[in-house]
Amino acid sequence: MNDAGLLTLTAFISPYQEERDEARRLFEEGEFIEVHAKCSLEEAEKRDPKGLYKKARAGEIKGFTGIDAPYESPADAEIVIETDVLSLELSVTHIISYLKDHQYI
Repeated sequence: MNDAGLLTLTAFISPYQEERDEARRLFEEGEFIEVHAKCSLEEAEKRDPKGLYKKARAGEIKGFTGIDAPYESPADAEIVIETDVLSLELSVTHIISYLKDHQYI
């Protein structure tokens, strides 16, 4: 998609810096924009519609990011959205502003 000149968005749970760095290396300079959707663990647990955090804390799910598996915050994300602070509308505005300011759109 990138080769066709399209902006492509993907969403991943990517808890390890090494994996994010590997993804970044697949692209030329300026072709990869990391957006860190930052949220406190406490807020993520409050928002958990499937009860996965509760199951992880009860030991029913092993290797759950943030509970019994590590999460390494991005060191160099181009955009950081504090989703436990900003509304959805402000979060989107922040991303669009970045894309406009850097002439992606």
